[in-house]
Amino acid sequence: MAARTTTRPAAKSPRTATPRRPPSRRRSPVVNHHKRWRPSSRAGGVCGYTLDGKTCLRRGAHYCEPRADKVVAFFRELLVHPAGAFAGTRFEPGAWQEHEILRPLFGEVVYSRQWRRYVRRYTRATIVMARKNGKSALLSGIALYMLVGDDEQSAEVYGAAANTRQAGKVFEPATKMVRRSPVLAKRLLHNKATRRLIDEKTGSHYEVIPADADVELGHNPHCFILDEVLSQPDGSLWEAMRTAAGARCQPLMIAITTETKDGTSFGADFIDEADRVQAQPDRAAHHFAFVRKTPRTRDELDQLHRLFPGRRDLPISLDPWDERNWSWSNPALGSFLSLQALREEAEEARRSPKLENAFRQFRLNQRVSQVTRWIPMDLWDANCREIAPTPEWAAERLIGQQCWGGLDLSSKLDLTAWSLTFPGGEVLWRFWAPESVTELLDGPTNGAYTRWVQDGWITETEGDTIDYDRIYGDVEVDHGRFRIIDVTYDKWCGEPVRQEIEKRTRLKMVESNTTFARMTGPMAELMRQLKGTEMEHFGNPVARWMADNIECKRPRDDPDRMRPVKPDRDKTFKRIDGLPAQLFAIDGRMRGLPKPSIYETQGMAL
Repeated sequence: MAARTTTRPAAKSPRTATPRRPPSRRRSPVVNHHKRWRPSSRAGGVCGYTLDGKTCLRRGAHYCEPRADKVVAFFRELLVHPAGAFAGTRFEPGAWQEHEILRPLFGEVVYSRQWRRYVRRYTRATIVMARKNGKSALLSGIALYMLVGDDEQSAEVYGAAANTRQAGKVFEPATKMVRRSPVLAKRLLHNKATRRLIDEKTGSHYEVIPADADVELGHNPHCFILDEVLSQPDGSLWEAMRTAAGARCQPLMIAITTETKDGTSFGADFIDEADRVQAQPDRAAHHFAFVRKTPRTRDELDQLHRLFPGRRDLPISLDPWDERNWSWSNPALGSFLSLQALREEAEEARRSPKLENAFRQFRLNQRVSQVTRWIPMDLWDANCREIAPTPEWAAERLIGQQCWGGLDLSSKLDLTAWSLTFPGGEVLWRFWAPESVTELLDGPTNGAYTRWVQDGWITETEGDTIDYDRIYGDVEVDHGRFRIIDVTYDKWCGEPVRQEIEKRTRLKMVESNTTFARMTGPMAELMRQLKGTEMEHFGNPVARWMADNIECKRPRDDPDRMRPVKPDRDKTFKRIDGLPAQLFAIDGRMRGLPKPSIYETQGMAL
């Protein structure tokens, strides 16, 4: 295939004054884009993409510098700031906009065997940052690039939000940019009645649609921009547009938002997924995530410093009033975002709980709910040590050793979990579930649930409810293999279960619950083990899924206390049962070994 050659857009008319450049801005650290994580694919020949005499000679999945140069040049040479402190000046992207969003988003490519060409690696992008950081202007510029600069015939670009008025906040800056750009003003037609920008040269258009628009038929988006995901009641609009883009060779779905206060909403799930992808890019190689949130807990702060070592704009503490912690969630601070404005808002927020919540959510980009994701998955994965090929492989290595048990029984739609914690940090689990749950959980896990059942990580029992006889039998098997000191269980399990296990095994059963008083110690101990890599979970895939789902709640007046929160199983399809079971076992371990018999220490008097 012939190499593509592209030249910069035509120069502006000499009769039009060149907009002045904005004042100098704070620069972020230099980024080596070639070191960014990407799939290891070597498919495809030499890229060959050329811009202004610069040709990309890389092959396979790579960062194509000329493609990235093209989008940056589009912003610099054709766009003008539509409003704010830099209104009327040339759109010179800030260092964070250029190197952390535009260049990686448009420069990363992979070879498509279907289209027999290199295409953008990212088909989905999620940008999460505090308000007033220039997202409307940035999105408007991206929309215009996708309309006229992406070499797509009959491109359909859509912008949407909670309603047409909100979506128009992205569309209106785009029209201002067009009016102030001689090249774009000449090329694009603005139809005010239909709120459309039309490129007759390529048969393309950009328009805004409300969230409740009928998008089931007729749309074929090349680019879809969803503003303020937190305002969406559900994911129907996003899914409709995502599935409609299947006929494009390199579509781009962009969502931008500030943190939500509703931890069970579509927006919360959307943001949480972006969090996970930013921490683990291999989770979804097609998903670009730019997430800037001020951490609420020490664990979140520690994770940020692990993910972005050496960054000078990272928060240094959890103090929301320390100005040194504001830059991370407000990357435009000190350029077009006023530091003085934030200072004034902070002063007012310190005197009002209501205003404090708003300051935390909209300025620090924090989820003001007391419920937060708990376990950073990079810590969890660091405690794998050896990956067990089967559940029995790990169990056979620990036969005869002392351990503590934890039991979390389920209702009809949950999994029942049994966990054993050993002095060396090793952890084993058993999971049981009725067969009726399989179809329910297979979709949200992309078919992994069925594989876990087939591979023996989950024991499936017939019918719509758990077969407790199977649970009792498996507990008896483990009682015979290991020296179980005691079993801590949730009192919700019920007295009959305790009686039956004691009857069959004579194990000591200790009642517990998931209150702050009982869970704070075990949760702190588990996090200590993870940070010190003192745990060994053998890569149990079901436990990992649950660790990724678990959230914790902390009282506002005492953030050192915590307890796990069970998700709304009917809405989220998340399960965490293995982690409470492990915490119960850790609770038992923290109580210590049983006191030795007097006959063991002093012998038997004769």
